[in-house]
Amino acid sequence: MSDAARRILVIKLGALGDVVQATGPMAAIRAYHKDAHITLLTGPAYREFLEASNWFDDIWVDKRPGWRNWREWFWLRHRLKRGRFDRVYDLQTSDRSSSYFHIMLPGHRPEWSGIARFASHPHANKKRDDMHTVERQAEQLAMAGLNDVPAPSLDWVAADISRFGIEKPYVLLVPGGSAHRPEKRWPVGSYTELARRLEAKGVTPVLIGAGADAHATGTIDSFCTGARDLTAETSFAEIVALARGAVGAVGNDTGPMHIIATAGCPTVSLFSFASDPALCAQKGPDVTILRRDLLTELSVDEVEAALKLD
Repeated sequence: MSDAARRILVIKLGALGDVVQATGPMAAIRAYHKDAHITLLTGPAYREFLEASNWFDDIWVDKRPGWRNWREWFWLRHRLKRGRFDRVYDLQTSDRSSSYFHIMLPGHRPEWSGIARFASHPHANKKRDDMHTVERQAEQLAMAGLNDVPAPSLDWVAADISRFGIEKPYVLLVPGGSAHRPEKRWPVGSYTELARRLEAKGVTPVLIGAGADAHATGTIDSFCTGARDLTAETSFAEIVALARGAVGAVGNDTGPMHIIATAGCPTVSLFSFASDPALCAQKGPDVTILRRDLLTELSVDEVEAALKLD
């Protein structure tokens, strides 16, 4: 089937952590379909980042039309049909991505690896939702004939971070996360105390986050004069490069921590009751998971010790 499938579509819409953990499956699909034309359908935030991987011949941005936006759905169906794909690997496996299989009717539909009803290569494991993302996707591809799925990797990423002028040693701190999931955040006061302890050791705390994290990172920066606040200044590729040079990283269960861990940085990830590391923990060569039902119960002493800087 590798030789027969000449036009391939890979669907991975987001979020950031899931995209990073899909890099192993993406590499496996490219290796299996060496001579195929492979298109990726993804979210707008990931297009430039994944273009550098050289796994894809084309990258389409999914506009994620609302369920009642029939005009956009019609255009999406037209585009999928026009792609004349021989096989689709749905790595998103959501209700939305599965619906893309069904809107291709009437007429020919490609082979489909995913969970859509009537898919030719279904991930037929009723307990798939109890598996870690990495193992789940590897099993999905195995059921489609791809048995060699490597671990997630960002070895292909390159970026120049000299513009930041950060001198070693430094530790990355990621105090933010989803605005609607505050229970996944270690208290800002705890991050601030950790940053001040790092500064006292001659280690620069480098703050990473998106614009929505500015309150948390700004608070830490205001109480730790030696910190470097890079909130909303870093691309995904630059986070990879920063992670490669850091002596460690501490952060909540949020997207940038997946980049940092996969890049090889010694990583301490903080989990509350709100997410299960057995299903979504960061993957990398040196990852420590600290979990409390309430992150307010996690002490600065324990997190500092987990960094193993002494």
